[in-house]
Amino acid sequence: MNTNRCTASNDRHFQKDTTLVLWTAMIVLFTFERTVAAANVVVWDTGARAAETTAIDKRSDWKRVPSELFSFEADPPKAASDPGYYGREYSFAGDALVENRNLAALFRSADGKVAIYAKDFGAVGASGTGDSKTGRKIMEIVPLQTESQPVRIGQVRILRNTGDEAAIEVSFATKSAAASAVFILDKTEVIEIRPADGIKGIRLLGSISYGVAPAFIGDDLIYGAADYPSANKVSVPADHLFVGLLEGGNTELVTTWPQSKQIVSLGLGTGSQGNRSIESIDLDNSGQSIYVGVLNAPGIWHRETLTPAFLEKEVRIDWKRPFPARWKTQLLEADVKTTFAFRDSRGEIWRGVPGSYDYPVWFDGDATFFHLGKKVPPKGEALIYSLEGQDTPPGITTPVDIMKATLGRPVSDPILDVTGRNLRTHHRRGGDGVHRACTCGCTEAIQAVFEKGDEVTRKDYINGALGDMNYFVQCHVERIDEYMRFADETIKFLEAQQSSNPELKPYLENLEQIVQQIPQEYNVQKENMKSASYADELTRQTLALTDKKDPKNLSAYMDLLKAWRGMGGSQDYVVAQCHMITRKLAQEAGYGCADQPKAVDLAMEIRSRCRKILRNPDGYEIWANY
Repeated sequence: MNTNRCTASNDRHFQKDTTLVLWTAMIVLFTFERTVAAANVVVWDTGARAAETTAIDKRSDWKRVPSELFSFEADPPKAASDPGYYGREYSFAGDALVENRNLAALFRSADGKVAIYAKDFGAVGASGTGDSKTGRKIMEIVPLQTESQPVRIGQVRILRNTGDEAAIEVSFATKSAAASAVFILDKTEVIEIRPADGIKGIRLLGSISYGVAPAFIGDDLIYGAADYPSANKVSVPADHLFVGLLEGGNTELVTTWPQSKQIVSLGLGTGSQGNRSIESIDLDNSGQSIYVGVLNAPGIWHRETLTPAFLEKEVRIDWKRPFPARWKTQLLEADVKTTFAFRDSRGEIWRGVPGSYDYPVWFDGDATFFHLGKKVPPKGEALIYSLEGQDTPPGITTPVDIMKATLGRPVSDPILDVTGRNLRTHHRRGGDGVHRACTCGCTEAIQAVFEKGDEVTRKDYINGALGDMNYFVQCHVERIDEYMRFADETIKFLEAQQSSNPELKPYLENLEQIVQQIPQEYNVQKENMKSASYADELTRQTLALTDKKDPKNLSAYMDLLKAWRGMGGSQDYVVAQCHMITRKLAQEAGYGCADQPKAVDLAMEIRSRCRKILRNPDGYEIWANY
C-alpha cells in the first residue's frame, strides 16, 4: 500500500511537472508569436558581410533573429520545454542590423563601422520586414583610437532582444588592440553607446554643416567649418549636450553624456572654404555612456543668407517651421551675437544700449519673416533651429526631450535652469503699484497728476509712485553692483590663470580686456548715475510740490522729471552694457579655445561664471526666457 501510494504520488507529481513544462513552453511560444507580430525593435542577420554600398532595404536573403531561438528548432514546443536548449547564443552568418521605427544600425564587420540610417517614415511592419524606405545613411560610428589603424568588427553578441529593446555587444579589433562596446536601441530615436573594455570614447562620422553647443542662459555656441579655414580640429566647451545640424536641413544629431567633464572636438573636412563641412564629432568621455539621438523632419533646421536686400524691409523667407517649437536664430545686435526667439507677431522692443527697434524675427501663421535694420543689421547667415518645445504636439521629439530622457532630471534641470530664465522684478508693490515701474513710467504717472492740478489731493498717490521709482532705482544699482563684483572676481581669476598657464596668456588677456569693459562703462557713467542721496533729494523736492497748489508746480516738476530720467537712463544703459559685455565674454571664452584644447577647462569655468551672473536678468538687460 505504501509503495502504491508513493508510486501514485510520483505519477501525480510527474503529471504536474509535465503540465507545468508544457504550460511554460506555450507561454514562451505565445510571447514569441506576439513579439513577431508587433515588434518595435527588430534584429536582422544579413547572411553575408555588408559593404559600404549595401542597400539595406533589399532583404530577400536576410534572416530575422527572433527573441527566442526555439523557433529555429524542428519542434519548438519541445525545445522550449527542455532546459538543455536554454542559454543558446545566436551566431551571425553575416552582419547584424538593428532597426526600429526611427532608425537602423548596421554593424559592418569588414571595416569596423556602425552605419546609422534615418527612417523616412513608417515603422517596422507586423511581418518584420521593416519599412521599405529606410532613408539615407546619416552617420557612422567608430571607437576613438589612439593611433590610426584599420579596424574591424570581430564578435557580435546579442545581450538582449525583447522586441522592445536590443542590446548588441560589439568587439572592435586592430592589429595591436581589441576593444568592445554595447549598443542599445529601444523604441525611441536614441542609441545608447556603452563603452566597455579598451574604449574611452566614440567618433561620429557624417556630413555636418554646423555644430551647436547649447546655452540655456546666454547664447549658444555655433560652429561652422568655414569659420576655421586653417584648422583641422576644433575644441568645444559643451555641457552635457551637443547638436549637429546635418547637410540638407532635414536631420539633426543630438549627443548627450552624463559626465560633466566631457571632451568634445570636431574634425573638419579638407574641401574648399565654401564647401568645407564638419566631418566628425569626437566624444572622449573616459568610458562613460554616450547617447546619440537622430531627429528627422523636413526643414528641421534652416540656413538663411542675410543679403543687403533685407535692410529696412519686411522680408518673407521660403522656410516654414515643420512643427510648433521654440524656434530661434542668432543675429548681431551692437556687434554682439544675440539670440532672438521667433515671436508670434511683429512688434517693437526697447533695449538699454541700442534703444527702440522692430523685433527682427516672427511668424505670421505658416509664414516666416525678418525685419533687419541698422541696429540689427543683415550680416552673414542666420541659422534657424529649435532645442526645446513650445506648444509642440505629442510624438515630436526635441533635443531637450532627448537630454531629459537620457540624463534624467537631476542632470538636466540645472542645465535648463528654468528658474534662472525668469526676469527679476523691480515692482515694489506688484500689481498695486505703478504698472510701468521705471523712472520714465513713474515720472509719467506723476506728471499726469500735476497736469490735472491734483498734486495736493493725490499726495499719497504721488508718494507711492515715488516709492516705486526709488525701489526701481535701488534694484538697478544693486544689479550693477553684482556685475561690478563679477568683473572684479573674474579679472583676478584671469590674472591668476595667466601666471599658471603662460602658454594661454594671449587667450586669457583677450578675455580680461573684455571683462575690463564693465568697470570702464561704470566709471564713464558714474557721475550721470548719481547716488542714493541724490535720489532722496529728488524725492524730497517732488513731495514738497504737493504741499500747496501753485501754478508753477507743473513747470518745477518737469525740471525734476528730467533729473529723474537722466539718472535712470544712465543706469538703464550701464546695466544693459554689463549684460552685453558678459555675454560677449562667454562667447569669446567658448570660441577662443577652438584651437587650444588646453583652454577648454578654463573656457567652461569662465562660461559657468557668466551663466551664474546672467541668471534672472533685469528686464532692461534682456527679455524673459532668454
